[in-house]
Amino acid sequence: MKFSEQWLRGWVNPQVSRDELVARLSMAGLEVDSVTPAAGQFSGIVVGEILATEQHPDADKLRVCQVSNGADTFQVVCGAPNARPGIKIPFAMIGAELPGDFKIKKAKLRGVESFGMLCSAAELQISEENDGLLELAADAPVGQDIRQYLNLDDASIEIGLTPNRGDCLSLAGLARDVSALYDVPVTRPVVPAVPATHDEVRSVEVSAPAACPRYLGRVIRNVDLSKPTPLWMVERLRRSDVRSIDAAVDITNYVMLELGQPMHAFDLAEINGGIRVRMAEEGEKLVLLDGQEVALRADTLVIADHTRALAIAGVMGGEHSGVNTEKTRDLFLESAFFEPISVAGKARSYGLHTDASHRYERGVDSQLAREAMERATALLLEIVGGEAGPIVEAVSEQHLPNIAPITLRDERITQMLGLQMDAAQVEQLLNALELKTSANGAGQWTVTVPSHRFDISLEVDLIEELARLYGYNNLPVRYPQARLAPQGKPETRGELPNLRRLLVARGYQEAITYSFIDPKLFELFTPGVEPLVLANPISNDMAAMRASLWPGLVKAMQHNLNRQQDRVRLFESGLRFVGQLGDLKQQPMIAGVVTGSRLPEGWANGRDGIDFFDVKADVEALLGYSGALSDFSFVAGQHPALHPGQTARIERDGKEVGYLGAIHPELAKTLGLDRPVYVFELVLGDVVEGRLPKFSELSKFPETRRDLALIAGRDVASSSVLEVIRDNAGEWLTDLRLFDVYQGKGIDPDRKSLAVGLTWQHPSRTLNDDEVNETLQNILTSLEQRLNTTLRK
Repeated sequence: MKFSEQWLRGWVNPQVSRDELVARLSMAGLEVDSVTPAAGQFSGIVVGEILATEQHPDADKLRVCQVSNGADTFQVVCGAPNARPGIKIPFAMIGAELPGDFKIKKAKLRGVESFGMLCSAAELQISEENDGLLELAADAPVGQDIRQYLNLDDASIEIGLTPNRGDCLSLAGLARDVSALYDVPVTRPVVPAVPATHDEVRSVEVSAPAACPRYLGRVIRNVDLSKPTPLWMVERLRRSDVRSIDAAVDITNYVMLELGQPMHAFDLAEINGGIRVRMAEEGEKLVLLDGQEVALRADTLVIADHTRALAIAGVMGGEHSGVNTEKTRDLFLESAFFEPISVAGKARSYGLHTDASHRYERGVDSQLAREAMERATALLLEIVGGEAGPIVEAVSEQHLPNIAPITLRDERITQMLGLQMDAAQVEQLLNALELKTSANGAGQWTVTVPSHRFDISLEVDLIEELARLYGYNNLPVRYPQARLAPQGKPETRGELPNLRRLLVARGYQEAITYSFIDPKLFELFTPGVEPLVLANPISNDMAAMRASLWPGLVKAMQHNLNRQQDRVRLFESGLRFVGQLGDLKQQPMIAGVVTGSRLPEGWANGRDGIDFFDVKADVEALLGYSGALSDFSFVAGQHPALHPGQTARIERDGKEVGYLGAIHPELAKTLGLDRPVYVFELVLGDVVEGRLPKFSELSKFPETRRDLALIAGRDVASSSVLEVIRDNAGEWLTDLRLFDVYQGKGIDPDRKSLAVGLTWQHPSRTLNDDEVNETLQNILTSLEQRLNTTLRK
């Protein structure tokens, strides 16, 4: 929101400096982003009038002008294309100083003397327009100082409002807050009802009352749009960053800035029949005021007549029904309340953002439409003439917002703010914001919330208002106090920070990526799954909620690869979103992406690339953190984003808890990856859930070890072999490890050799060879029967 300081002080004028006002607004939650002077620093420039012009004798693009300052006439050479007799312009006389310490002196241009300079708006730093002289109103007093005439000792103040403070997107709302902050009265413009002087009306039908609970329309006949917008209004609009177009549009914009109610003026001649507020027909075409043709969707509220759509409600009007200064003689003036949810995101979905949509999406006072209509009508009749008809209103009371009264407790104020406010101060601060208070006794009030404060619905909202007006910097500094009972911590459950430290110790770096991703990227990693799409995304490539952490991690990896970081190891912990609203599952996950060399570059390190088993070791370290590694198993699996031959499904007691593997070659090609990339993703809850360690007394007796060389089928998983061995090795087995895998010369091509080491240790005696040999025989028999695996000869 950008506004003129002078305009605000016309409403409410606390006796403080500009700097103090800006600081107080920021401390009250209305953060000031910038303060810009209304014009540059200059002096000696007056209103001048060009009396006569003639062509420069030696320059085609220069004219010799005779300019009056009200007392004398001066010869000025000017190159502006609009320099002509009869217009009034800023005249910098000799001795004047322009912005940039540029002093005007007597000059000679192509042999012709010039006694001053005629100025454009850009040369005075009023605006960036530099295509000609700044033309002033015909009644501008010749000889008056231009700063005084244009009220240029002013500043444009820009406020960055949070979305809940839509009530301050107007001078009325800002003045209300400033009045409450400084306890000074507000001087509102008088808005009397404009009596109808004719009886012409257009019918108004609202077929979507939930989206448009209130719609007002009025016919204004015989307007003269050739009349210019008054200078005072043009300047207020300019200092609010709104460009002047014509009187009708300027007045509706002015009322929007002044009161906060967006309005629109239609050319009455272009309306067929009456007004219909309805939902658009799917694919219905509309050419907007900016010349863009859009195909409307069925969920878009439109203003239409009996034959076609005229405007996207709360966003922008159509070109064919827009006001035209040359042909428009009669207006249909619109003022409405649109329910915020019904218009939220519609402008963005059509690639638009307008002042009206900005306000309607944040909420407009549902009771403001009639006052704005009367204000705009009065300004139109004053500036462009015309005759006003009666106001036609369609309203659905049941769909209008209704804020229930709120109970405010003194003890709650003290608890949250840390200070005791007396009742009179509470009432004074809230009443200043037009929040009506009624004391209930025993330190309680019933507070009635006005229609313009649609962001207040809870007791804490009222307390926030008290803190804001009292001054955050005036609140006492106290340490929070609470009686907290210690909570038990399950000893079998691990902690995420420890998992993070474990991965960092293994060479990973933590990444934090967005939870919303490009729908196209979503489809690449989880084809065939319907994404949860945001109704109002930040951008089109951030519109889907992620169903996996891999897309964000792979993009982060690509970002690093594109900056010459060849060895990348990233991990992330966060939520994935599975399903749709009503059946949405938000699941904490931990995932990683790895590419590049196995070891950092160094004289003692090889240059071998990372492989599947390197990443599997990292995953096993994560799974083993909880002390329950034996509960997990790696099973050959299939995943649409992973390589068919390098994919492992990770299970815990038969339940799927994650995946590990290499990125699918087709996906890698689509993403532009020319190197092996490995990823893993695990359900965090299953990783941190572990076992409580138990102490076992150390045995004093010697270990017994046997090594077996086994011949197994090429497709037999080593984990299956180890599982059979473990099932038959007896209770005294203390260690089992696979230490060699061989395929090649001397081995059947369809088979492989596995070398395993078994270690036994009895807690109370030494095991004898017969016991060990018997156990080995049982193991070999089971391996042959279950897996067709035999001892290597």
